[in-house]
Amino acid sequence: MSESMQRILVVEDETEIRRFVCLTLTRENFEVFEAGSVERGLIEASTRRPDMVVLDLGLPDGEGVDLIRQLRTWSDIPVLVLSARTDEADKVEALNAGADDYLIKPFGVGELLARVRAHLRRRATVARGAVVEFGDVKMDLARRTITKAGQGLHVTPIEYRLLTHLAAHPDCVLTHKQLLQAVWGPNHAEDTHYLRVYMGQLRKKIELDPAQPRHLLTETGIGYRFVIS
Repeated sequence: MSESMQRILVVEDETEIRRFVCLTLTRENFEVFEAGSVERGLIEASTRRPDMVVLDLGLPDGEGVDLIRQLRTWSDIPVLVLSARTDEADKVEALNAGADDYLIKPFGVGELLARVRAHLRRRATVARGAVVEFGDVKMDLARRTITKAGQGLHVTPIEYRLLTHLAAHPDCVLTHKQLLQAVWGPNHAEDTHYLRVYMGQLRKKIELDPAQPRHLLTETGIGYRFVIS
């Protein structure tokens, strides 16, 4: 296989679903590896060094969140959870453990591939330290500047930290806790009202219509997602 092919590890104990996901990704020219347990998944992740992990939460020797937590001690690759669990608490637990996204079974091939490509693009963008552009807003993360319609955009230090943290994880669901800890620190992990206030201020500054945002989206009961397109 070509050295340029992106490598994806699929961790799923249901054979039919694992084969379906692996075949779907292989047909799209990804190099795919597979595992059916937490233990095997960690071994494959450490030896294969994939660019992304797609995994189920319910595995025969443990929970997928345990794999995510262990993976996050040495890797920041994107993790997409595929699960039949629809409870908000399960989603929040997985995202707080370090997952980047959560897709509920059953899912369509188109949505699966769109999520995978979005996260791989995000990883490539962060690696390059590229300029992030959305709408008429341009963010240069290296120079720490933000412009709107070619004019400098004034944001407060807190607004800047919040926006750049979101922009560094495009198309990822970031929980309230993750954002609060990243921007305000661990002592403010429960202060969700901070987020509501500052997200409102940012939307007024960068969205064409703050009441119907296109880029700073609310994930009800969970957190927020930054969308470039």
